[in-house]
Amino acid sequence: MTRDPITVTPTTTYRERLLPGVSLFIALVLVIPAVALVLTPINAQWAIPTGVAVYVILAVTFLLLSPSITVENGRLVAGRAEIPVALLGDIELLGAERLKAAIGPGSDARNYLLLRGWIHRGVRIANVDPADPAPHWILTSRHPQKLADAITAARAE
Repeated sequence: MTRDPITVTPTTTYRERLLPGVSLFIALVLVIPAVALVLTPINAQWAIPTGVAVYVILAVTFLLLSPSITVENGRLVAGRAEIPVALLGDIELLGAERLKAAIGPGSDARNYLLLRGWIHRGVRIANVDPADPAPHWILTSRHPQKLADAITAARAE
């Protein structure tokens, strides 16, 4: 598995793919014996190959459905949502504990969230668009400082 591809160029382009970590794929190997256990009484010769096929399908699905965060052309795109960087306010870097507090009990249910459980840090970005009901965007990121720097630089352009 490769790590998340990141690009930061002088034109204020940032791209991060929120790919699962290697540990998820290692844990996912347990699907092979689980499928084989279920299929062995039905057809023993197809039990292991079917388990491997299910593993491959699940692994490819996790990879293909991994969202990305992009800062480009004056816009922040997080998953399927996007917003002009001019409508973003203060950016707060979140470590593991602050991220838990930001998304835990007492947090505003209107916040836009793009979270992945295997990433334990991120950013909280204030949304100053009066027409948008989401007061903050909370995004998990393996490189929250680079993301914040890209948004700040894009606002300055």
